[in-house]
Amino acid sequence: MADSKLLVPELSEAEKMGADTARFEELLLQASKELQQAQTSRPESTQIQPQPGFCIKTNSSEGKVFINICHSPSIPPPADMTEDELLQMLEEDQAGFRIPMSLGEPHAELDAKGQGCTAYDVAVNSDFYRRMQNSDFLRELVVTIAREGLEDKYSLQLKPEWRMLKNRPFLGSISQQNIRSQQRPRIQELGNLYTPDSLRSEEGPEKPHLNLWLEAPDLLLAEIDLPKLDGALGLSLEIGENRLVMGGPQQLYHLDAYIPLRINSEESKAAFHRKRKQLMVAMPLLSVPS
Repeated sequence: MADSKLLVPELSEAEKMGADTARFEELLLQASKELQQAQTSRPESTQIQPQPGFCIKTNSSEGKVFINICHSPSIPPPADMTEDELLQMLEEDQAGFRIPMSLGEPHAELDAKGQGCTAYDVAVNSDFYRRMQNSDFLRELVVTIAREGLEDKYSLQLKPEWRMLKNRPFLGSISQQNIRSQQRPRIQELGNLYTPDSLRSEEGPEKPHLNLWLEAPDLLLAEIDLPKLDGALGLSLEIGENRLVMGGPQQLYHLDAYIPLRINSEESKAAFHRKRKQLMVAMPLLSVPS
């Protein structure tokens, strides 16, 4: 899907970006700076007290590990998708479905035998947690994503085997956590952004609406509205260091957008949301402007 050696020579910014693109770049860089400041000073964070849910036991190279799966109404819920839609997305090996989580710091505890162990608290949205209680599939998915998140954040190597504790919703004590309380800064819509598509004839493929925002200082997300499509069949997507090019089946759509940030094309992922008829793209950034 991603290709770091993209298509055409780089656009000359001075000649082809134009006033609208320059304005978009200014807004994008400003939002990036605001997010960086929020990460370092945390003025927009709020403290929450997660409620206990269930606890799983696993192991690492350093010993026993317990993960308390908790919940809080302050955590945003994931996208509203049916299990069938989510299964279809996962079968296509796409990673567009994200479950917002708050990953707590490790804390030393004693297990039932009085032996030392490490526990982590992972919080999800309360409404989503109640839905998860009635679905083995969602519960296993949350555990898998939580384990992967802890491994990435704390450089852990957890064993693949795990089990849920019976009659014990948590191990140790569940600490308060800080989460970002201010809504992420949205980037203005790109209807007027310069793209080579703007030179196309009105009789050619339709240029879909593209919406971009910074989810984190190192992650750019995109939503592309494709109301004429029911799935990803026939879609093509190529991502370069600062370009996003998408083609639709039977030449229904074509989008070629310049993005004034350095994108890690090899780690970029996309998924088609059938209910919203949108292509969702997650693009990690190679570097963030300072």
